[in-house]
Amino acid sequence: MATDHSHPAVAALARERVDHRFKGLPPNAEGLTVGELAAERRSLFTGGFTTPVLTLSAEALEHNLLAMERYSAVHGLAFAPHGKTSLAPQLFERQLAHGAWGITAAVPTQVRIYRAFGIQRIFLANEVVDAAALRWLAAELDADPGFRFIAYVDSVRGVELMDEALREAGARRPVDVVVELGAGEGARTGARTADQCAAVADAVAATGTLRLVGVAGYEGEVPGADGERVRAWLRRLTALAADFDAAGRFAGLGADDEIVVSAGGSAWFDAVADVFAELPALSRPVLKLLRSGAYVSHDDGHYRHITPFNRVPEEGELQPAFRLWAQVVSRPEPGQAFLNAGKRDAAYDLDLPAPQLIRSARDGSTRPATGLTVTALSDQHAWVTVADGTELEVGDWVGLGLSHPCTSFDKWQLIPVAEADGAVSDYIRTFF
Repeated sequence: MATDHSHPAVAALARERVDHRFKGLPPNAEGLTVGELAAERRSLFTGGFTTPVLTLSAEALEHNLLAMERYSAVHGLAFAPHGKTSLAPQLFERQLAHGAWGITAAVPTQVRIYRAFGIQRIFLANEVVDAAALRWLAAELDADPGFRFIAYVDSVRGVELMDEALREAGARRPVDVVVELGAGEGARTGARTADQCAAVADAVAATGTLRLVGVAGYEGEVPGADGERVRAWLRRLTALAADFDAAGRFAGLGADDEIVVSAGGSAWFDAVADVFAELPALSRPVLKLLRSGAYVSHDDGHYRHITPFNRVPEEGELQPAFRLWAQVVSRPEPGQAFLNAGKRDAAYDLDLPAPQLIRSARDGSTRPATGLTVTALSDQHAWVTVADGTELEVGDWVGLGLSHPCTSFDKWQLIPVAEADGAVSDYIRTFF
């Protein structure tokens, strides 16, 4: 579960005891440490695991980690994958081992989790105006000179609130910030115009507690996003960086500091790579920071359809790593079955789970789940229509593909990592 190079807090996860908190784990493993259970390499199907149980493919995880490491390197991008996807420190360590610059967070609570597990570079892709969080951040920065932190700003008022909280906290190190450019009218956060961005930058310059280090945004929020619109917005972002640089707005950076230009979710990182490659030389080196997060597990729905690798297959591919195994608990009508997994177990915000495999309760044989369709989820049941002639019995296991990693990880505190032969070799701890 942990390597010799793990942070002590990550290594300590292997010493956590298996008990009732963790769904799907073998009842007869209670009292073992997670590391001891992993060392047993129990079979997912015959080792006492109970349904429903979510699994990650060991092979797909490693494949995806390597795929994005290669992609980022080829395109000269630094990579800070969004940690909100998994909130799993073990995966953070593997992402960092595969070349990630740091890990992206969405809210201060996540930053605290990252710091508890030793993450030294954190990009907060959001505004933070919470005085209590800023007091904690100031103390964390002051206590660790090696801690690098960057956050969004998008309003003069937000800058004022940050400055006030940091001054009251007696912060000794300035907090690095990037001006967030909004993706357009009706989009999410971010200053909407270049003039508004400049006003925010001026407000930052007027403080002694903040330091402007770059610009950023999220192209996934571009209204009516397509390749042309996304690239047009990304060019606005790079132009903003160049304009800020020409105006001397990065004069507060040190001799060895880089200008940060950041974007990139999981749907348009090819456009980010293309446009960031066009960025002209600035007064100092540029950290071109990509933040895609869903890649680590990928999925069988939303991201399978929208991944940029569909457009550039010659540059790589991602593999779905999730499979949720549930059991047929009822066949009340010929065309209807119910599985013992529902909204508490499976992501359903973008697409319903998709049946992929049936494992016979009689002999352990597997076959494609042809003829099965999930039509709805209750809290603890999946409603499955069964086509005429489809063999399906009470007790059979059904392997489900999931859509949207971000709402799959958050339903499971400890996720078995299964190898291709069904042996469970690791367990991923999440902190939602």
